[in-house]
Amino acid sequence: MATVVLLSARLGAVLPAAAVPALRSATAVLATAELADPAAWGAGPLVGDPPAGAVVLTTDAAHPVVAAAEAVIATPEPAGAALLDAVAVMDRLRSPGGCPWDAEQTHASLLQYLVEEAYELYEAVEDGDRPAMREELGDVLLQVLFHARVAAEDATDPFDVDAVAGDLVAKLVGRHPHVFAGSETVDTAERQQHRWEELKRAEKQRESSVDGVPLGQPAVALAAKLTSRTARAGFPADLLPAGPGVGEELFALAARAKLAGVDPEAELRAAARRFAEHVRRAQRAAAASGADAHALDGDAWRAAWDAVEADGDGAGRAQPESTGLGVGSAWCVGRECS
Repeated sequence: MATVVLLSARLGAVLPAAAVPALRSATAVLATAELADPAAWGAGPLVGDPPAGAVVLTTDAAHPVVAAAEAVIATPEPAGAALLDAVAVMDRLRSPGGCPWDAEQTHASLLQYLVEEAYELYEAVEDGDRPAMREELGDVLLQVLFHARVAAEDATDPFDVDAVAGDLVAKLVGRHPHVFAGSETVDTAERQQHRWEELKRAEKQRESSVDGVPLGQPAVALAAKLTSRTARAGFPADLLPAGPGVGEELFALAARAKLAGVDPEAELRAAARRFAEHVRRAQRAAAASGADAHALDGDAWRAAWDAVEADGDGAGRAQPESTGLGVGSAWCVGRECS
């Protein structure tokens, strides 16, 4: 009977160390038909059943020779090996003979999908929907692979997915010297966050505390980020934007929330989601009573709204209340005023 060495199609010409003794003592080294360039392995083609004492190289775990083998030595794959498949699929889609739509995309045309997929993942996390999280993480990963593949085709400044991964590894290692270099001690998450910002400032050589804040993020999150960045630099709270304009009022509310330890973007999103769900339930209640849910007048809306509240939803109208941040409202959604 023969020994089979099950090679990894993902990893290419990688031979498991455990196979070396078997190869040294083999009466013959053979390879199944799907193995590319068997001569490079010093192997002949497998024809019929292998002779006793032979070693058969294959990447096909379903090949009959595997089931009949005296021993099977598999090539171990490291965590993340399946990412190689994802990179290969992306390359195939962008290559000649691949997908016409994928081949036409640019960094700019893909931006909408990057934003959409990030928000879909955000929603899956908020909902605690683990199957959706798994799917949406894959969709976000697709955007990374897609942009990296487009970048690799740039005629003047190309970089590929390996360059992206290499930069990421260098950044993570460089900003965790207490883990990878043992050169300092960081024993709290707060200290690590502070140290991260110090290292980032030194690395980026930024002149201002607000340099590097992505201005394209949602406005409430942007205001909160600018507030936290300037607060760490000792910026006085009384110098934050304030005034009669709606923008200034919104910024002031976001700033007060952030300084109070509240994430204004998450709070507003939660309130908006509660409101949207209450609207859906009210329209379902109206439709159940025979009304056209898309053509309700004010009285019909109020009746449907109150019917949902009567069911104990608690996400509809409430008396004006204070959030503790100096903001009141004529009506609130759930416990948080919007």
